[in-house]
Amino acid sequence: MFIKSRQVTTNRIVRPDGGFNVVRKGLPSSYWGDLYHVLIRIQWHKFILLITCGYLVANALFALAYLCGGDGIENAKPGNFFDAFFFSVQTMASIGYGAMYPKTYYANFLVTIESLLGLLGLAMATGLMFARISLPKARVMFSNVAVITPYDGVESLIFRVGNERQNWILEAQIRLTLVRTEVSKEGNIMRRFYDMPLVRSNSPVFALSWMVMHQIDQASPLYGMNLEKIIENEVEILVTLTGIDETVSQTIHARHSFIAEEILWNMKFVDILSKQRDGKRCINYSHFHDVIPSSKDL
Repeated sequence: MFIKSRQVTTNRIVRPDGGFNVVRKGLPSSYWGDLYHVLIRIQWHKFILLITCGYLVANALFALAYLCGGDGIENAKPGNFFDAFFFSVQTMASIGYGAMYPKTYYANFLVTIESLLGLLGLAMATGLMFARISLPKARVMFSNVAVITPYDGVESLIFRVGNERQNWILEAQIRLTLVRTEVSKEGNIMRRFYDMPLVRSNSPVFALSWMVMHQIDQASPLYGMNLEKIIENEVEILVTLTGIDETVSQTIHARHSFIAEEILWNMKFVDILSKQRDGKRCINYSHFHDVIPSSKDL
């Protein structure tokens, strides 16, 4: 019997998609105080919408400025906003069709300013586009659940990681951290972090899948804990992966976390690796998240 995993996004620091699930309040600076960082991080559709709105607003303002100077554009209808707007578009983009052109000192002065701002705006927009496109991003798949089951006679926490790209992640390293709520003798509530050593924490070439294992021995922060204690202590297991993308030769990062609802006892992952008739290895991602009862429960 296959058990399908479930996604839970409450009471956690890191969301399943790798984003932070923390609300920040009381910061002295505004969200837009670090504009470059915001423009790099926002989603593509928001970035395109912001650039488009900025472009239209800038041309609209210059159109109003041209209209304030009276009849300063040759072959444009006096007082017509749309003629002034499209003349501004041609000027800012350095198109210069020739049908409309400035005929007064005031209009030529505005054209000079707009041409300069257009060059600067084009350079900045191009730089931002390149920075966003060239920003290395990991396409790493984490299993929706982690399992606790015996492996080689030792109770172990196990989850699966897969590389979704058709290339290698070189010198891949995984770090596991347990976060739980503790109360000090003075009654102070705090979130404590504990390192969780792995059976294998690095891989020279990460191309297919990776079974990440943490042995629950006496040195493990999970030792002696059951599901009720994990829920009571608000335990969250943070996963961070770093490596070098061989295609772009840049460091990539990926994050994930598991909470109590995503940790299953006495289950094991379905085998997804096989060999084809020609001897090539095959990985079946359609069963990447599936688990079945471990042998002792069959």
